[in-house]
Amino acid sequence: MKPHEPSLLYHLVRFNHVRNKEIAAILYEMGELLEIRGENRFKVIAYSRAARAIESLKEDIEDVWRRGELDRIPGVGKAIAEKISEYLTTGHIKAYDDLVSSTPKGMKELLQLQGVGPKTVALLHEKLGVSTVDELEAAARQHRIRRLPGMGPTKEANILKAIERHRRRSTRIPLSVAVRIVEHIMRHLEGIEGLSNITVAGSYRRGKETVGDIDILATSSRPSESIAAFVRMPMVDDILGQGPTKASIIIEGTVQVDLRIVEPRSYGTLLQYFTGSKEHNVKLRGIALQRGYSLSEYSLKRLDTGEELFFDREEDVYKALGMQYIPPELREDRGEIEAALANRLPELVDLSSIKGDLHVHSTWSDGVGSIEEMVSHARSLGYEYIAITDHSPSVGIAGGISEERLLEKVETIYRMNEGLEGFRILAGTEVDIRADGSLDYRDEILERCDVVVAAIHMAQSQKEREINSRLVAAMENEHVDIIAHPTGRIIGRREPYRVDMDLILETAARTGTIMEINAYPERLDLSDEWARRAKEMGVRMAISTDAHSPDQLGFMRYGVTVARRGWLEPSNVINTLSAKDLMRHLGI
Repeated sequence: MKPHEPSLLYHLVRFNHVRNKEIAAILYEMGELLEIRGENRFKVIAYSRAARAIESLKEDIEDVWRRGELDRIPGVGKAIAEKISEYLTTGHIKAYDDLVSSTPKGMKELLQLQGVGPKTVALLHEKLGVSTVDELEAAARQHRIRRLPGMGPTKEANILKAIERHRRRSTRIPLSVAVRIVEHIMRHLEGIEGLSNITVAGSYRRGKETVGDIDILATSSRPSESIAAFVRMPMVDDILGQGPTKASIIIEGTVQVDLRIVEPRSYGTLLQYFTGSKEHNVKLRGIALQRGYSLSEYSLKRLDTGEELFFDREEDVYKALGMQYIPPELREDRGEIEAALANRLPELVDLSSIKGDLHVHSTWSDGVGSIEEMVSHARSLGYEYIAITDHSPSVGIAGGISEERLLEKVETIYRMNEGLEGFRILAGTEVDIRADGSLDYRDEILERCDVVVAAIHMAQSQKEREINSRLVAAMENEHVDIIAHPTGRIIGRREPYRVDMDLILETAARTGTIMEINAYPERLDLSDEWARRAKEMGVRMAISTDAHSPDQLGFMRYGVTVARRGWLEPSNVINTLSAKDLMRHLGI
């Protein structure tokens, strides 16, 4: 048996990975390795919950440790606290080292394949000696998997499809990862003397769910010195190129970041050029030609006289071409240029439009923040309300609560509301839609909730007609208000389940069911394309975070970006309503 090599997260702390992230990553990995070995699921849950709690800490875990208060962190029991203390003292956790050394190399990667869970991984290893993706593919192509208990030809074919998708995965990084990288870089750039007008362009500025290279534009009174300071930043792994006005670096091992110092007079045209998609820019140049101009990244030139027009603001580029300013999120050539020419661009929803969050978890299920903590953070964001929607019993690994516990939570929230002014806590649930289409709570229990969010978590590999039937049945239940993460995807890890979204949106329009844009960075579900389709069909949406800790309420920014890319206006989003208007809409 080949030893499993410790992950880089165990040995290295990247430029902004504080101890909290480092320890959380180790605990997550321990949970995964225990899961592969078939350990007690409550033990697996304990590691995941502790990891989430530490990841969400607002202070450095070393400070908590020095005060002797590790076991006061929600979800961190005595045993895990001892392991954290061991790591902070010695730099190692013996239990982790033992797990790593006894787990075959490559088995963790197998868990990234859609439809391949820990029990399957253990079975494949025990019966076929499979411990890598390559070995799994060979076993499938030799039809050895179908002979195993509980497998068969269909499972074997699905494994091959999952391997193909896994190998096709983009090298692009999730938007949330790019945001973290950019924010750290910006803190350094803002301290460079003479550097100004610093803007990140490209797919990052358009808010795409994944980002390739990070392109930064700026002006500078001392270009060469600014470039030199850029390549000397402490997080730089490699310098790909360096000139007087441009440099390219690699950070975090694979992420390319380019800085271009541009002339102030061409800043507007350059920013427009480096922000728009290729398709948007091609069409914009075509519009310029129709109007007698040649548009480049440096200027707008009159074809008849050769006169060059320069713009230090990109708004003026669009104005000179006779159209409205097009927000960066819309620059994908999906009709935005035609709408701008006709003065018909939507007034997009923004973060300031959001009045509350309608999908939030607490310590009543798998959250790491109490109701009081979630409410406090929501109020600090200027919200008027928050819905506490803990899991139902079928989602056992997420600590789903019984009907009796749900009613107890509802009564607790009612009492809490009596002492609140200017804020409303909505007593809710994220109720699971079972494999047969029934809901995890009885109707008389759901009736006691202010808001009911329904979702599919189990049996996601069902056929399309079965998934459709489950979602339609949920939407036709009079107590269901919102469908959460409607396609079930996890970006880069799990494809959407087979579902006819046009049918689902038609049903939502008919039943008045709200569709969610789940702002959790790994989900962003509905996608921007489906959000726009929902708007066209008259379906209202909720932008919700699915937060499991107070800090995760900040994920709202990602959901709002999806909504803007989907052309949504405040009137299309239910949680732009005031608390009073929302309660009237929900019939509370």
